[in-house]
Amino acid sequence: MRVALMVTCINDALYPGTGEAVVRLLRRLGVDVEFPEAQTCCAQPMVNTGYLDEAVPVVRGFVSAFAGYDAVVTPSGSCAGSARHQHSIVARRSGDAGLIAAVEEVAPRVYELSEFLVDVLGVTDVGAYYPHTVTYHPTCHSLRMLGVGDRPRRLLEQVRGLTLLDLPGEDQCCGFGGTFAVKNADVSIAMGTDKARHVCDTGAEVLVAGDNSCLTHIGGVLSRQRAGVRTVHLAEILASTEAS
Repeated sequence: MRVALMVTCINDALYPGTGEAVVRLLRRLGVDVEFPEAQTCCAQPMVNTGYLDEAVPVVRGFVSAFAGYDAVVTPSGSCAGSARHQHSIVARRSGDAGLIAAVEEVAPRVYELSEFLVDVLGVTDVGAYYPHTVTYHPTCHSLRMLGVGDRPRRLLEQVRGLTLLDLPGEDQCCGFGGTFAVKNADVSIAMGTDKARHVCDTGAEVLVAGDNSCLTHIGGVLSRQRAGVRTVHLAEILASTEAS
């Protein structure tokens, strides 16, 4: 199986450790993962702000970079959702039959990390060890657009040493939403504050999610409140072992 890592813009720029954790995890599970250096943005920022025509070359670059792989794995429900659902909209709007065909070929092979582990590899126990108390925030795109469901929780429940606490109002948006946070800053901050309060109510040491964009937003609120709660991406927990 040829597997590619789609690292995403935010991880490439701000959280390289998350991409490295995905590679360590997949290699530990016997997957030979590659990193196509031609990859750039998934085009979601352009699509979400209405620039569908400007997104065409970005989508074209995406399908070119990831052509020929059996699976494309990404530590982001948001970016996986963009590739699986938004790329077809952009391609059809362009009227380019070649692009439409390429998207139809690549998009179904894009998986959010927990989907790939549970559905493709068929594992929930990845041999991880993480001796901390954790609460999990299911991000909007993974929950609603991809239907990831309880896959991340099933993975976390098998991590040795980890105590998983339920997050009140877990299905409520954190308020980031990419450009939403810029266009509607006051509402975004209010939503993030609500989410941070729920996190603190759990008493957890660590907040985990499958998208670093959401963790950045919630983590910013928690940091300003000096709440003492760390934010850690799901991939980094699953990649952790007693030896590390």
